[in-house]
Amino acid sequence: MSKEIKFAAACGAGENASHQIKDAVETAMAKRGFAVTVDAFKTSEITPDLLSNYAGYLTVANTKLNFAPKVPVVDAGAVLYGFDAMTEPVIDQIEKLYKATK
Repeated sequence: MSKEIKFAAACGAGENASHQIKDAVETAMAKRGFAVTVDAFKTSEITPDLLSNYAGYLTVANTKLNFAPKVPVVDAGAVLYGFDAMTEPVIDQIEKLYKATK
């Protein structure tokens, strides 16, 4: 494995969907040979300062924030369905972000 990149994931309660995204993304990226850590949060915890510590923000849905994130945002909700045809495009996006991060 190479460098480790961190992403933030958030859902309404920070207890279910964000943790499922965390597990799915970390597992899929490890299978591709990339070291990725995803931290799970409540959507209400997402702030500009928090996101400044991450390479990207993985959302469950198109959630409106009261600010414009300065990190890339990936709609990762499709990984919750567990179908490769829906999950792979999300993982592809995350891989591109990983490769673009120095």
